[in-house]
Amino acid sequence: MAHQRPDPEALLRRIHDAEARARRGQLKVFLGASPGVGKTFTMLEAARAKRAEGLDVIVGIVETHGRAETARLLEGLEVLPRRQLEYRDTRLEEFDLDAALTRCPALILVDELAHTNAPGSRHSKRWQDVEELLGAGVNVYTAMNVQHLDSLNDVVAQITGIRVRETVPDAVLERADEVELVDVTPDVLQQRLREGKVYIPEQATRAIERFFRRGNLIALRELALRRTAERVDAQMRGYMEEKGIRETWGASERLAVCIGAGPDTGRLVRATRRMAARLHIDWVALHVETPGDQRLSSAERENILRSLELAERLGGRTVTLSGQSVTDEILSYARAHNVTRIVVGKPRGSSWRYRFGGSLLDALLLGSGPIEVLAIMGEEEGERPRAAPPPRPSAWRDYAGAAAIMMVPTVLGLLVRSTGLTMATIDTAMLYLLTVVFAAARYRRGPAILASVLGITLFDFFFVPPYYDFAVSDVRYALTFGVMLVVALVMSGLTGRIRNQVESARDRERRTATLYAMSRDLASAETQEEVTATTLRNLRDTFGGEVAVLLAEVDGRLQPAAPIPYPFDDREHGIAQWVYDHDQAAGQGTTTLPAAAAFYLPLSSGQTVGVLGLKITDPGELRDPARRRLLEALAGQAAMAFERLVLAARTRKTEVEVEAERLRTALLSSLSHDMRTPLASIQGAASTLLDGAGPPDAGTRFELASTILEESQRMNRLVGNLLEMIRVESGELQVQKEWQLLSDVVGVARLRIEEQLASHPVTTNFPPDLPLVAVDEILLEQVFVNLLENAAKHTPPGTPIEVGAETHPGEVEVYVADRGPGLPPGEEDLVFEKFRRGGSGAGIGLGLTICRAIVKAHGGRMWAENRSGGGAIFRFTLPITGTPPTISAADADDSTPELEVGPAWTAPPPSSS
Repeated sequence: MAHQRPDPEALLRRIHDAEARARRGQLKVFLGASPGVGKTFTMLEAARAKRAEGLDVIVGIVETHGRAETARLLEGLEVLPRRQLEYRDTRLEEFDLDAALTRCPALILVDELAHTNAPGSRHSKRWQDVEELLGAGVNVYTAMNVQHLDSLNDVVAQITGIRVRETVPDAVLERADEVELVDVTPDVLQQRLREGKVYIPEQATRAIERFFRRGNLIALRELALRRTAERVDAQMRGYMEEKGIRETWGASERLAVCIGAGPDTGRLVRATRRMAARLHIDWVALHVETPGDQRLSSAERENILRSLELAERLGGRTVTLSGQSVTDEILSYARAHNVTRIVVGKPRGSSWRYRFGGSLLDALLLGSGPIEVLAIMGEEEGERPRAAPPPRPSAWRDYAGAAAIMMVPTVLGLLVRSTGLTMATIDTAMLYLLTVVFAAARYRRGPAILASVLGITLFDFFFVPPYYDFAVSDVRYALTFGVMLVVALVMSGLTGRIRNQVESARDRERRTATLYAMSRDLASAETQEEVTATTLRNLRDTFGGEVAVLLAEVDGRLQPAAPIPYPFDDREHGIAQWVYDHDQAAGQGTTTLPAAAAFYLPLSSGQTVGVLGLKITDPGELRDPARRRLLEALAGQAAMAFERLVLAARTRKTEVEVEAERLRTALLSSLSHDMRTPLASIQGAASTLLDGAGPPDAGTRFELASTILEESQRMNRLVGNLLEMIRVESGELQVQKEWQLLSDVVGVARLRIEEQLASHPVTTNFPPDLPLVAVDEILLEQVFVNLLENAAKHTPPGTPIEVGAETHPGEVEVYVADRGPGLPPGEEDLVFEKFRRGGSGAGIGLGLTICRAIVKAHGGRMWAENRSGGGAIFRFTLPITGTPPTISAADADDSTPELEVGPAWTAPPPSSS
């Protein structure tokens, strides 16, 4: 058994996962194919065994469904009382999560994991209750049927004709620490039904005719067995990874076919498909991108693309890997995914490359270990060996450049000899060797070999005795010639590999930069138009051609999000709609609806939100796996951006609905309490005045009329606040500014609520040099009315109320202060929220909200503070815009109403904000 040192990062990740699991409770799921297989019975037996071992076990909730055998197993176990709920005049019993958390046993039984909790429960689903228990460190035993798995909902509905409404996310089962399959044969289960062990006899007969048909039970049993087998396989692979086991264990069969540039890969794909069908196993088509792929011809690239498309059509999964070594990448993938058989093409015997350098088949056989390697050879009918691709246009220039470079040491050596100086032969050879290295680093293998051969020839002819002759007098020079040739080959190979790696890295960098640029642009887009424009711009810059974005309406019909630059008729619209409906790419360059004018790709990220259309000059470009992956990644980013807008719109709509519900509740509360009280007073006073028993005296009539007037004014203020709030919420609050004296506005406000202020001395402090302020007199008057009334309402009788203003650069700061109980610490800003009432509970909690909205509409700000010595102070600012007109002191005195001034008072200190 081959063991290797585990990856440190993977080991650290497993340690973190183990620590997280240690803090959570352990979950064991008893999984069955259908009701009646004995999940609850088996769970209770396991729980009783744990209790016999001394473990603290309680039953949170278990449904016996009237089965006597199951009920007997509950005897002797502690059962948690159920929580009683009232819903639509019906008493319901539910699992008591809070009681279970308080009890905190070592193990709790929670039956029917997919159950939907009654309205009023903390969680809507029972599996969420289980998650909370696990998070609290409580171990849980639970049971469920395979048809309740979310991913199998459609499959079960297709098999049984019954849509299961209660589902459990697959992640819950995948995170379970243990899954025990409770299984019986369909014949045994049907016999249990007939004996009344599952349902009462009348129900059992109907159940056998419908859901519990033999075919349904067989199919559900297979689903349960497969899901359990998949989980066991995942556990096995996790164990192998944890222990560093790199060999493949043949517990289950998996096939992988290697896709290369050869013409016979189609045969390999079809043979693998037939083999997988016979064995009823999954298969995958692997292609490894290496730096050498840069030298592939267009025909070879086409072979790779055709083979990958064929594999997808035949039901296989395609995987494209990147690396330096094809063999290492294939074997690494096979070991990581427990592939048991690798199918590869058999090399052609006439290839010198395979004879001297070894083939992929040889390398796989040497490194595969227990993995079987199957070689298939043969050409499909009609195939011919491909002709060698013509040399690139620049190849002749490379050869000419390599030849010219080798003339440099020749000319230099001849010049040195002509001056009478003597250069040692070995020095001349080193000069030629340096030039060969330079040529190999600059050009590819062919020009480098030419430079080496030409250098040897020139060195022999001009600088090896006898001169100007190809005869070699000393056999030692043959070693020099060989070294020069080997150096040229090695250097050309190394530099070629480095050049290919650089080109691959540059391609990856371009793809990464494109993805980053688009993600950055989409992150700042806030509207559908901005997301559409960003998507169109980035795709045009990346792929060229013409791009279209179509988004789905509520009814599923596609509509262009922007003008489409290419001809888009009903036929094209139908193709785009097909792509959206089937969540599958189609159109130009594909085998599905290839006559389309453009290539259409679904915009999908969890859910499909639209379709992307791309019309380019060369449709075959999109068949390149790298380009196709880039396009799909860009489309995925655009889909997430559009989905983000949809979710944001839904959130805003939900918030509006919540606010509307809160407003409706507040209005109903106001109508039922705040407005009913003055109405009752008015009705009582009016009925007394109209009482036929005899007219009241003048004093009583005056008192009753005063009550009617006072309560009607109170109702008028309540209705006024409601209407004002509606104006604020609807954005219809219009400010008509005129130059006003703040003292005038305060005076009018005091007169409006003179009776409410009767028990509070009000003092004002407006400096003589206070400038005029451009405000809406009526709106600002409402601010002072609300603030003064609020102060009078929430402070004891006899406590003073102060109103004043101070001048600051560019603004006037106004305050209304009292000596009441003040504001609760930390709620200085919360008092401005809608429907937030003070300690008295009077009113509907809109006054301060309206005040802040009016001040904000004037361009100011408003806040509240607690005063030293007790009380609260509300401050707001009003900007000084323009040049206010000047007025004389006499005019100011004449314009100020006569106000009652209370005792002398010192103004509060300026705001610290």
